[in-house]
Amino acid sequence: MQQLALSAYESLRDGAEVLEADRYGDKVLHLADGNFLKLFRRKRLISSAALYPYAQRFADNAQALQRLGIPCPQTIAVYRIPGIARDAVHYEPLPGDTLRQLIAAGDNGNELRAQLGELIATLHDKGVYFRSLHLGNVVRTPEGRLGLIDIADMKARRRPLNRLQRKRNFAHMLRYAAARQWLLADQGAALAAAYLRTSPVRWKAQALAQILSAG
Repeated sequence: MQQLALSAYESLRDGAEVLEADRYGDKVLHLADGNFLKLFRRKRLISSAALYPYAQRFADNAQALQRLGIPCPQTIAVYRIPGIARDAVHYEPLPGDTLRQLIAAGDNGNELRAQLGELIATLHDKGVYFRSLHLGNVVRTPEGRLGLIDIADMKARRRPLNRLQRKRNFAHMLRYAAARQWLLADQGAALAAAYLRTSPVRWKAQALAQILSAG
């Protein structure tokens, strides 16, 4: 993590489009050169973020996903910006459309649900626990692959996730009403079947579909 002077930050921010902000200030900037800057505010003086900043977690998670062959943003730099009391990650975006955008455009069939099931199985089998797994954080690239964005809230373990962790991760995804409606349009059958084709975990398709429906 490198220190970034306020003047250098202001120069970097010049001409940027604010994509996300809250009452404390900017959160995500689309920079003039097409790259992104995601800013993190430390919410408490004493927290895990003080020892392991979220900006650094984002960069480390991107590196972990790249090693696993999963499409994700490419980190340019990680900054500490004392002048605005923020940490930030500067990155190249993952090209493509989010599943939320694809569904809104009418691409909402079982093929897309199946592709998502394959991605989730791959993540779980590779030990990736992505708490922010939802339709706005999964991107289909121009090559037709699915990848992840907004990856600060992720853990990459050395072993495949156990069944309880897998169930919890599905539950995180199904918290969102729109995602739940779309994923369970066929009672979870397409996603469950694709998940079990991809993963060696021993679940019956009907059992997994019931887990999804109860998530």
